[in-house]
Amino acid sequence: MRRSVHRAQEALRVAVIIGSTREGRVGDAIGRWFMERAARCDELELSVVDLVDFDFPARYPDRPTARMAEFTREVGRADAFVVVTPEYNRSFPASLKQAIDFAYDEWRTKPVAFVSYGHGSGGIYAVEQLRSVFTELHTVTLRNGVTIDLSEDSPDGERRDRAAGLMLDQLGWWGLALREARALRPYTS
Repeated sequence: MRRSVHRAQEALRVAVIIGSTREGRVGDAIGRWFMERAARCDELELSVVDLVDFDFPARYPDRPTARMAEFTREVGRADAFVVVTPEYNRSFPASLKQAIDFAYDEWRTKPVAFVSYGHGSGGIYAVEQLRSVFTELHTVTLRNGVTIDLSEDSPDGERRDRAAGLMLDQLGWWGLALREARALRPYTS
């Protein structure tokens, strides 16, 4: 975020969700790059929610497990989200869908931004699928995001930094606006 947030205001709590749990994934490296870039924004309180760290059940149980409850608390605590997602078969991974479904009200009226990656498309098909899911959860998905084409021989780091900066500006604006709105008026649907 380039604009300063009034210092009396509490930092915007942003959860960076790393959605891939595959062996040999690059999502953790992309998540680290993004965290380094986002850490330049003093107005943000960043946390990483790496789905590989959660031992979720294979089937949806009658009662939430401790790990499911922990994930839901992380979602509830955040004011905004950045989802780091690969594209698999023109969609996003099942591990991410499973985790998203563990929370419901905790997502509402919060902005969601995307850092996507894949071969050729940069993960845009995964993001388009995620937009539908997050719309159902009453979130605001950001127009701008970061796309990373893994088939590029020499990635354009300057382009990625600019894209991340613009996305973080928008996330900050929406995050603060929606947090203020939630404080003034309960959301009902």
